[in-house]
Amino acid sequence: MKPPRILVLGAGGIGGYVGGRLCEAGADVTFLVRKARHALLQAEGLQVKSPAGDLALPVRTVLAAELKPDYDFILFTCKAYDLEAAITSVAPAVAKGAVLVPFLNGMAHLDRLNAVFGRDNVFGGTIMIQATLTPQGIVRHFNDKAIVMFGEQQGGMSERAGRLAQAFAGVKGCKVDAVPDALQRMWNKWVQLSVLAGMTCLMRANIGEIMRAHGGSAAIENFLSTNAAVAAHYGYPVPADAYEATRRFVMDEKSVATASMLRDLEQGGRIESEQILGDLLRRSEKAGIAHAVLSLAYTHVKAYEERMKAGRA
Repeated sequence: MKPPRILVLGAGGIGGYVGGRLCEAGADVTFLVRKARHALLQAEGLQVKSPAGDLALPVRTVLAAELKPDYDFILFTCKAYDLEAAITSVAPAVAKGAVLVPFLNGMAHLDRLNAVFGRDNVFGGTIMIQATLTPQGIVRHFNDKAIVMFGEQQGGMSERAGRLAQAFAGVKGCKVDAVPDALQRMWNKWVQLSVLAGMTCLMRANIGEIMRAHGGSAAIENFLSTNAAVAAHYGYPVPADAYEATRRFVMDEKSVATASMLRDLEQGGRIESEQILGDLLRRSEKAGIAHAVLSLAYTHVKAYEERMKAGRA
């Protein structure tokens, strides 16, 4: 079977890392980028610094105005607040049979992508990675590997999900699986990420510091258990093993983990307040589930955004 043609939206921390590893393995990959990034990649190639091995290689890029419907899979690796711009950018590339594979935080983006492109043309997907793009245009990857999962929204395995997984065969620094329960995996991640982002932003501290502070353990425990109750209400109860793994992660007194949202906030940047916290809070309220700690965390980050508007962030 002919290898799939893959379009990666962006060449930042996530897109640059995942797309770069695919290129390294010989996959047919094109990066959709803006003019400045296009010029830098054409001049210097894609550079990745990673515990899994550094990369420096030429890559194929395309500007939005040059796009044609030539791709089998389109990987969405943008920030969730850039979704509308991303939809506009990739629309010319979406041919009949093309599959969109979003690696965005939260769940709300699926409703929007489904409305625009059709549910049958959109996978569920999630990625666990710590990566960023430096001001010099270098992708810095911090953990030992990226954990990537994707699959059909309706559940079960499919030939096309297997085909994309096969494209990742032999890729370094990534653990990639086509899964039969992609939406469950997305909820599992959201349950964990919202605790990490909400608590570290609210307290302006890492997990270990919060756990060692008076009341920190109880606040995190309440945040996590209430998240799980919301997920269960909407039909995605977190499996016991996944819950315990998340609990160990977010309640480790020695942990220095923080969310990228906190790092963005501390740098005065845009944050995914609605996608990670706001949408979950609205779902909890609709379900009649009180979620006091999430509500406070959401108020905190929205107040930060008000400071941004006033130029005081």
